[in-house]
Amino acid sequence: MPGVNGDGHPVKASITNLITNKTVKFEFNPTEYSFTKAVSWASAKEKGANTPKLEFEGGQPVQLTLRLFFDTSDSGKDVRSEYTNDLWELAMVSSAKKDPKTKKGRPPECRFQWGKVWSFKAVVTNITQNFTMFLEDGTPTRCTIDLTLKQAEDSSKFPAQNPTSGGVAGHRTHVLREGETLDALAADEYGEAQHWRYIALVNNVENPLRLRPGTVLQLPPLPG
Repeated sequence: MPGVNGDGHPVKASITNLITNKTVKFEFNPTEYSFTKAVSWASAKEKGANTPKLEFEGGQPVQLTLRLFFDTSDSGKDVRSEYTNDLWELAMVSSAKKDPKTKKGRPPECRFQWGKVWSFKAVVTNITQNFTMFLEDGTPTRCTIDLTLKQAEDSSKFPAQNPTSGGVAGHRTHVLREGETLDALAADEYGEAQHWRYIALVNNVENPLRLRPGTVLQLPPLPG
């Protein structure tokens, strides 16, 4: 399964630009991803019928939607130059890749890879970046990216479940109890209270002081 290798260590998901072969390894693996596929059916023209017959027109490419987290607050480096600028290149026109019909440049194809179980060759159709932490000079050091990929080749191998669900080896969930804090949970789970930030990041916790008892938190392995 994606997420953990044979030694029990986390495997980093990545996206590779298939023109430049530049690979972006995710600092934190996705906490979730989703697939969407549309199938086209047209209503046949049939007079005097309450429900016309449907005619199959064809399937549409699968779309893969990812939410990604990036954080350089420990080093103080610009999160864009360290990670996310390379993702934006996937949505930009490249002169090295030309449309066979128009002979004009187009954005590159890419490949999303997580372990050896499956990969997804695609093009980027949407990218949204939200910066959530900055240095005093305005340099961004933490962000989330919502990335939508559209299938570029047919494939019959798609993952069966969410990589952070309880059925994936190496990943756990925890139900918050009354009065429990993230730093205490981090100390119990990872051996050090300072890893509370990682729990907050992967669970999109905006305010760790306002946690509701009963909240289910994902506890994936620490990034290697």
